[in-house]
Amino acid sequence: MSAELTRRDLVKSAIACTAFCVGCSQRQPIFMQPQTTAEGATPKVAGLISPGCRGTKVRVGRIYAGKPSAHWPTPTLDLAEEVKQYELHCASMKELADVEFVGNSLVTSVEEAAQARAAMADVDGILIIHLSMGITPIVREVLAANKPTVLFAAPYSGHEWTGFGATVKKQELFDCMLTSDKTKLAAAVRPFRAIHHLREAKIVNVTARPWPAEWREAVSRKFGTQFVTVDRERMLKAYESISEADAETEARWWLSHARAVVEPSTDEVVRSCRLALAFEKILDEENATVITTDCYGSMYHQLPAFPCVGNVRLNNMGLGGICESDFRSAMTHIILQGLTGRPGFISDPTMDESRDAIILAHCLGSMKMDGPDGEIAPFKLRSIMERQEGCVPQVFMRVGTPVTQAILVGTDQMPFFTGTIIETPDTERGCRTKITVKVDGNARQLWQNWTPGLHRVTCYGNVREDLTRFCRFTGIKMIDEAA
Repeated sequence: MSAELTRRDLVKSAIACTAFCVGCSQRQPIFMQPQTTAEGATPKVAGLISPGCRGTKVRVGRIYAGKPSAHWPTPTLDLAEEVKQYELHCASMKELADVEFVGNSLVTSVEEAAQARAAMADVDGILIIHLSMGITPIVREVLAANKPTVLFAAPYSGHEWTGFGATVKKQELFDCMLTSDKTKLAAAVRPFRAIHHLREAKIVNVTARPWPAEWREAVSRKFGTQFVTVDRERMLKAYESISEADAETEARWWLSHARAVVEPSTDEVVRSCRLALAFEKILDEENATVITTDCYGSMYHQLPAFPCVGNVRLNNMGLGGICESDFRSAMTHIILQGLTGRPGFISDPTMDESRDAIILAHCLGSMKMDGPDGEIAPFKLRSIMERQEGCVPQVFMRVGTPVTQAILVGTDQMPFFTGTIIETPDTERGCRTKITVKVDGNARQLWQNWTPGLHRVTCYGNVREDLTRFCRFTGIKMIDEAA
């Protein structure tokens, strides 16, 4: 801890750490149904079906397409047994735990395909599993549903793959996976999950300013996302409803897990944690998953603390805390979380052509970039660099990790790039949390192609393939800015 901490701060911090060690190692949410967690684990959110979704499971129509006695893969193929094996495999996949498969029909004719299609009017997408030769008319009938559809075909399923390419070019809502890797069945569902999350999402904006009406209406029309404004009075009421004891319990976790507490006083940490719990309460009341605060606008110095700790805490939990009433980043966070189950890191970038790299910086960083069940990244508690006030977690992300950065522009464009973290700078320049990312492509092209706006959202993993499929199904043009 720094010399700036007062004696009272040190005493309170010491008491906090001792109390943590004795009896507070099981951290639980205050306003959700408590569930026991291991020491240092993120609390589970009651009603959270999967990271980013409170409402209902993803509904996926599943059709098994095959013809009895077909020549390929063999005339003796037991179609019922094939279906059974696929269903057992899907049931064993943790990533599909939030999926409700609808239909599960073995379809052997166009007539059966028409019946199956009629029963799938309200699904998020359709998964066709190719079992044998002779299914082209079945696929054509299913595509008439005009739903996002992915066809999975293992080797030897049949010769139809030779025509799938032409169909994909004609049908924007159709894509194929020709592979023996059955884990790709989970990947087939990811774009459906992101579509479902957008439709189920409600974004809370803590502000005294109106939403941009035209943008909000366009987004709601296309994706189904809802928006609600929370004013200062309601936010303060939620803050006051949090007891100091609960705030101090939350603060104990942050103080005891931080590598160091540099600028913030214990009082600043406690107030930040009290606001964090108020954020959780507001989201629970609204049955929402994402909150963003006009922290540098109408809410600057209008709340008892800065929202940074609250944002990070929500991101760690599988919800969403977004900086600066940034609606584009909020929508992008929902999309990436739907595709990956992991939170995003909003950043103010700066370039370093000498390393073919971009430095992504923001004062707050999420410690659970692998998702709510992942490990906690090392962090310090710092002040906001550019303001020299407040409390933020300076997070040191994992070097060597592939990442994807993207931003939804309007409702129909998605600039993006991919790369790998090569460094986590700890320097008194720029924002607190920083990652240097070696760009897949060309860093010069990246900055020359940069579309207007500073903020972007970065998640762990190269998710180009999943993002491409999502954008294809939602009519969004992807733009690789580093190409």
